[in-house]
Amino acid sequence: MLQTLFVKLLPDETQADALLQTMEKFNAACNHIATVAFELKTANKIRLQKIVYREIRERFGLSSQMAVRAIAKTCEAYKRDRAILPTFRPHGSIPYDQRILSWKGPDRVSLLTVSGRVVVPFVMGAYQAERFHDLRGQAKLVYRDGKFFLAVIVDLPETPLGTTEDFIGVDLGIVNILADSDGETYSGRRVNMLRDRHARLRAKLQQKGTKSAKRLLKKRRTAESRFGRDVNHCRSKRLVAKAKDTSRGIAMEDLQGIRQRTTVRKAQRRVHHSWSFNQIRMFVTYKALLAGVEVVLVDPRNTSRTCPGCGCVDKRNRPSRDRFLCVSCGLAGPADSIASENIRRAAVNRPNAAGTNQSCRPPICKLAPFMGLVV
Repeated sequence: MLQTLFVKLLPDETQADALLQTMEKFNAACNHIATVAFELKTANKIRLQKIVYREIRERFGLSSQMAVRAIAKTCEAYKRDRAILPTFRPHGSIPYDQRILSWKGPDRVSLLTVSGRVVVPFVMGAYQAERFHDLRGQAKLVYRDGKFFLAVIVDLPETPLGTTEDFIGVDLGIVNILADSDGETYSGRRVNMLRDRHARLRAKLQQKGTKSAKRLLKKRRTAESRFGRDVNHCRSKRLVAKAKDTSRGIAMEDLQGIRQRTTVRKAQRRVHHSWSFNQIRMFVTYKALLAGVEVVLVDPRNTSRTCPGCGCVDKRNRPSRDRFLCVSCGLAGPADSIASENIRRAAVNRPNAAGTNQSCRPPICKLAPFMGLVV
């Protein structure tokens, strides 16, 4: 399985200037290539290279391989939506391949810049160091908050899946991030409180509009997402470890398109749209693949309205958000735990009344942005 790891570069002042200058010229070249591609309505790399290769080398001072990488990056961006002209930020990422990047031992990397080669020291966490020997393919130079990182792709072996006879049902929510069929819940109270506090602070700073307020907004712009991502990593890691220790799989709801299918009151829109259910699913999926734990998706219809005791399906079975009370047999319990038990049964009894289960393996292109931020 391909996974993206981030390592932090530690350039000196001269090296940092060279890297920034390279980024600016590289992305300026991408903007020029994008204009040509948009005018010609083509995303063919070979055709564009014949037209713009010599010009961008002379005009922007790029090496031959950097010019090729700039053309490839532009074509990939243009293919995503041919109706608009793609634009590139001055400090957007640069893809590096083996011709313009080489590793010089365990703590040095050689990068090509418009000023020549620079050998830059780097550091990484224990998680990255453990997996760093399986390097594969390109790396991306990323500039974020005044710091340089390399996003490196590694190829990790997957643990073979065994025969799964039982599952842990998982109900995803906002009040409770996760609720499993063992009765364990992972509260989302801390995350929701933090999001409320950040929303109030953003509104206050935006209304103030001073330079210091804008600086503080810029400084804190990623704090909320980083905190939520860390919580989701911890919860998903614990869930996968439990499934592996008990030789069970994990069953989750397929919530794709839920924001289009549901409506909420105006006061709840921010909370509803900041719900990171897909991120949790991605985290659980890739951690489970590495651990050899099977993950399946089930149809979410009626999982929170079905009585696991008598099978009664009725809206009245949910008198409140937190409480389940069957109008037929009187079975009562926490609503999230009841839903997770229905999800577990749906996975065990495939095919089932709730819908057709699917094997959960998202494409690696979706997994990579999340996995690169594991620490």
